Amino acid sequence: METRRLAVVSNRLPVVLTRENGDWSISPGSGGLVTALGPVLRDRGGLWIGWMGNTVEELHHSPLPAGLLNKGAAETGYSLKPVSLTDGDVKKFYYGFSNEILWPLFHDLPTRCNFDPVYWKTYREVNGKYAQAVVEHTDEEDYVWIHDYQLIMVARALKQLGVSRHTGFFLHIPFPPLDVFLKLPWRFEILDGLMEYDLVGFQTARDRRNFLGCVKALKPGTRITGRGSVSRLVTPDRELLVGAFPISIDFMEFSHMASSAAVNWQAQMIRHKLPNRQLILGVDRLDYTKGIPNKLLALRNALERYPELRRRITLIQVVVPSRKTIKEYALLKQEIERLVGEINGEYTEVGWTPITYLFRSLDRSQLAAYYRACDMALVTPLKDGMNLVAKEYCASSTAEDGVLILSEFAGAAVQLHHGALMVNPYDVEGVANAIYEGYRMDLRERKFRMKALRRSIRKHDIFDWVNSFLRAGIAKDLRSFPHLEFFVPAPQEAS
Repeated sequence: METRRLAVVSNRLPVVLTRENGDWSISPGSGGLVTALGPVLRDRGGLWIGWMGNTVEELHHSPLPAGLLNKGAAETGYSLKPVSLTDGDVKKFYYGFSNEILWPLFHDLPTRCNFDPVYWKTYREVNGKYAQAVVEHTDEEDYVWIHDYQLIMVARALKQLGVSRHTGFFLHIPFPPLDVFLKLPWRFEILDGLMEYDLVGFQTARDRRNFLGCVKALKPGTRITGRGSVSRLVTPDRELLVGAFPISIDFMEFSHMASSAAVNWQAQMIRHKLPNRQLILGVDRLDYTKGIPNKLLALRNALERYPELRRRITLIQVVVPSRKTIKEYALLKQEIERLVGEINGEYTEVGWTPITYLFRSLDRSQLAAYYRACDMALVTPLKDGMNLVAKEYCASSTAEDGVLILSEFAGAAVQLHHGALMVNPYDVEGVANAIYEGYRMDLRERKFRMKALRRSIRKHDIFDWVNSFLRAGIAKDLRSFPHLEFFVPAPQEAS
């Protein structure tokens, strides 16, 4: 197949629309997927299909000005094709099926699921809307790369529309083992949906094994062949590939940014305000899978059992706002702030506070400054598909003297376990011991470990991830999507 363009499909477009004093503005988005694929599509004439973040009802009362999305496309370097969602779609598809069922279930937390059958109906309908956008904006020469748990059923919807596209799917979150997956009332439909793609990619070999285990149990007659990171599934109707493709970051971008004069100055200011101590950094989105309360309890345990850490360490915990309107997330925020208050109240001394707590988003320059300033990073999710913060911290550790403390349940652990201090986030004393070990680690060992981590991430960067997926999917790599020196997005209608 001669592939002309790369088309990315995700829940959200990689831009943020905001309205202030009646005026709309557009800015580049953030997050793991945008960070990962932005450099890949930029100036290559690719396109991105997704929801704008504003519902049909909102835009009816306040329409977007003509050309706003075109401006966003010019800033990102690739075309933006919007999918329109209603208030009901967002409530039942995104907050409902995606984040009250698939998100907790795939993170091995079935007790947090709300298996409302109304959610499933809307989930299929909205996946159909994304499929319709694929039909309208791509042709058979394009490679359509669909992302994450919100859009599992897009390939099935394309088939129902009678449309042929060469498709790949990548799941950014973990895939659960059979005993957990069986709890999903729509397990057969979800499995059938995944098996409609030409290539299904997972973060780790563990996730791929879990998926293949479900196929063996629920799809008798399916043959699985091949060794290595990519397997072939053969059904009576079709064949597809299944592989493990660990996502990564643009190592050189983070390394260069961390070395810049502006970031260096910001890092010095952070250290100047928190002098004579080792700084530990936590950066987590507000989510129960990130294990933030567990992390805070581990810090309290370390301060209690290792008194010499008092006045000698400070945890800078950044919590990025997320889904604040959901009651469970609001309660989690309250729990985090209660623990921060209790620990600071118990251990604060004149001139020293054990936890500096930030509840806000940081831009990339600010984040790089914190990475650069901090002596340790505490990355301890209860379960994570990959966790790019761990990789970003290492890439930004240009002095190669940082210590990474990493949960063994993060997908990044497969690649980084040789250089990181590995911990079980449920083991409060074990994490506390790792904090103490990191504090006492001599410079020689720090450099030995961090050099190994940086070397691995530099080798297996974002471009390596994309190339490995594309080679498996269409036997091509990024060279098949040539860089365009001058890219001007085609005119498009605001909607």
